[in-house]
Amino acid sequence: MFEPFMINAWITASIVAVISGLVGFFIALRGQAFIAHALPNGAFAGAAAAGLININPLFGLGFFSLLGAGTIGLLERKSKRDVATALGFVLLLGMGALFLSLSTEYSQQIFSLLFGEILGVSPSQILPTAALAVITLGILILSYRRLLYTSVLGEELSQKALFRNQNLIFLLMVALVTTMAIPVVGTLLLFTLLVSPAATARLITKTPKTAIAASVILALLMVYSSIAFSYVSNWPVGFFIGMMGVASYTVGQLWRKLFA
Repeated sequence: MFEPFMINAWITASIVAVISGLVGFFIALRGQAFIAHALPNGAFAGAAAAGLININPLFGLGFFSLLGAGTIGLLERKSKRDVATALGFVLLLGMGALFLSLSTEYSQQIFSLLFGEILGVSPSQILPTAALAVITLGILILSYRRLLYTSVLGEELSQKALFRNQNLIFLLMVALVTTMAIPVVGTLLLFTLLVSPAATARLITKTPKTAIAASVILALLMVYSSIAFSYVSNWPVGFFIGMMGVASYTVGQLWRKLFA
């Protein structure tokens, strides 16, 4: 379980879990779980575009994640959040369908981005993952108070001039997490890491700081347990992450009913 190739998985998974738990708190607080689904799946179009022109999929993911975040941010100023997210998602998904149709073959590298390759992480992936994590963490620390205010005050007040830019900052963080995490856990499993630990943490805690800490701890436990179980059983990591995500939220609901 601690062979050299597994060390890469432990390190990278730890980075992804911590940042996903942090950003996921604001996703849960804002009630924007849809963005955690739409942006990663929409950014997949970038990987398809990168495969089409034969460049590193990470560049395509980064570009389309930022493009999606910017598009949704602009549309939010004229419409409701869910509508803006859906329109941005449709735009990226349509472009992805076009790029895939132009490809001569369905690249295994692109396919792996759907489900991730957490047990096949190479040493060269650790540095880009860590760099994106540091950038995301820096943005979060500098914007923490205003992000918290806009998240608590709700959509209507967050549209006012004082808070408007915080929506873009929030979307930027989600875009950076998307770029960082998809090569490791895939688009489908990133949704679980962004939503489940944070949603569960909000059920079992009473303050923002304790909720953030619990979200990070739960994300780490979820990833570590999934890797260990996958290594022992030879079952997909994604199966365990998905099941643990549902189980943790169920336990959180029971906790709230019994002790709230």
